[in-house]
Amino acid sequence: MKALVLTAPSEFSYETAFPDPTPGAGEVLVKIKACGICGSDIHGMDGRSGRRQMPIVMGHEAAGEITEVGEGVTDWKVGDRVTFDSTEYCGECEECQAGYVNLCPDRKVLGVSPGSYRRHGCFAEKIVLPQRILYRIPEALSFEKAAFAEPVAIALHAVNLADGIEVGEAFADECEEGDCGACGEGCGHDHGEAHEHGQEEIRGGVAVVVGAGLIGLLVIQSLKARGWERVIAVDLDDKRLELSKTLGADDAFNAKQENLAMHLREITGGDGADASFEVVGAGAPVDLAVRCVRKGGQVILVGNLQASIPFPLQEVVTRQITLRGSCSCAGEYPEAIRRIEDGSIQVEPLLSAVAPLEEGAGWFKRLYDNKEGLLKVVLKPE
Repeated sequence: MKALVLTAPSEFSYETAFPDPTPGAGEVLVKIKACGICGSDIHGMDGRSGRRQMPIVMGHEAAGEITEVGEGVTDWKVGDRVTFDSTEYCGECEECQAGYVNLCPDRKVLGVSPGSYRRHGCFAEKIVLPQRILYRIPEALSFEKAAFAEPVAIALHAVNLADGIEVGEAFADECEEGDCGACGEGCGHDHGEAHEHGQEEIRGGVAVVVGAGLIGLLVIQSLKARGWERVIAVDLDDKRLELSKTLGADDAFNAKQENLAMHLREITGGDGADASFEVVGAGAPVDLAVRCVRKGGQVILVGNLQASIPFPLQEVVTRQITLRGSCSCAGEYPEAIRRIEDGSIQVEPLLSAVAPLEEGAGWFKRLYDNKEGLLKVVLKPE
């Protein structure tokens, strides 16, 4: 099969005879129709992060069609349109049983290869996946849009971690056996009966999102979709700040503005925002995220660019601020798919280009150089 292989730091090989995978028991073979280039792929391609040990087929934001099913697979069939969790979790450990599949001690991330495992990803024609991580996608939803399910789920997960949410009316739907269109296979519900798929969570409050890259823009939309009263965007790029306002941000400020933390506290009641979301992963953005929230406020840390940073400890301690790390996602895929389909989270404005997989190396370089303001590039094997 065809595959785009990272062979050395920032060097790719487009291979046409990469070994074909074969599904085993409980697995399916998926023909990849679209796969997005993630920021972590860009940060990992030069080898500095240690999470892309070459050679490796990267790619984990994908969607496709089942072309073969392994032994024991009964709820999926050839032709089913699917997206899937970027994390291959065991489903049996204490964390998985508690719903924290993102913290599974035996988890593997598609297209990532640190430590003792190597898990090729989706910049290829085909991939084998365990059936437990699959989710159905509606016929009307394009594969390119469905490939956004993973980053949208990450944004929703971060918003889920903010405390003080008031839970509104739950929504219910009925699904037929083996065809849970709203929540995907593995939902645990009795099929054929109406059941709750999730809850519309509404929270009135003020949030600051530090970093208006792709995930930051999705966090902004997730907050507004959940009913947050006021969302403020911060970034160094004025064009992205303008886009953030188009996508729902009520205010937007350049991070270079003098005394910005104090200004944000003044315009949010004098003491600060209820919550902030740091979506960069560097010292200055984290410092701002901490200083712009109120006493007793909360900071959700999503960015993961740098392994360690200077930290405003005294600010956190004396103002009793809560910090929470947000890792990947844990069950947010059904809502992500639904919100992409109904437009309550818009992904089209974030799609910079769709290109053939064979042109992937060039697009990786353009994203790495970061001179064009590209957000999401989706590669297609065919």
